[in-house]
Amino acid sequence: MTHRSRTQRLVLFSASVALAACGVPTSAGAAAAVPGHRSTSMAVLAVPAVKWVKTTDAPSGITIELPGKATIRKATASLDGKPVEARVYAADSPDGGAAFSVHDMPGDRYPLEDNLQRFLESYMVNTAEPLDSSDVRKHTVDGRSVLDARLTSETGGEPVVGFTRLISADDHFVQVMVLGPEGKEEALQAMHERLLKSLRIP
Repeated sequence: MTHRSRTQRLVLFSASVALAACGVPTSAGAAAAVPGHRSTSMAVLAVPAVKWVKTTDAPSGITIELPGKATIRKATASLDGKPVEARVYAADSPDGGAAFSVHDMPGDRYPLEDNLQRFLESYMVNTAEPLDSSDVRKHTVDGRSVLDARLTSETGGEPVVGFTRLISADDHFVQVMVLGPEGKEEALQAMHERLLKSLRIP
């Protein structure tokens, strides 16, 4: 299995991850790439020379820089009988895939540990391969509860590694993640750190 096919899967299963965090999906769809601009304010980290693009989730005002123009998937889910909107933005880079998702529901609606488990289960459903978490740490960043984890998948082809942060905001649940070949772990970690530094939640 090629690196490209694995990172393209990130876009596919990310939409299901968003739905899993919200409840039972009622509809989902893909939209065109999200326009943005290159940021010059970020310190340069040890990542390949890619065009980092500022991406804004318009409904919430949450912004992040992704390593390329984002593809967006939108979904409507049912939570306690009420519709909940979810959006996932994903981009591919030479080292792997990067994505962030925004769910229009209180960030503390479910424990972050439960949302991490839903994420792992969704990966399995969408790829037929297990995804494990390790180095799980819950702490506070900018007054918000966050959960960080390292991700690994050893089944089939080339082993996969990644990192994710789940964030409990007042009116939103947010997830940031990267995923790619095990041999690119150092670059993926640097990419993840840049994503987190660029994330702005109003």
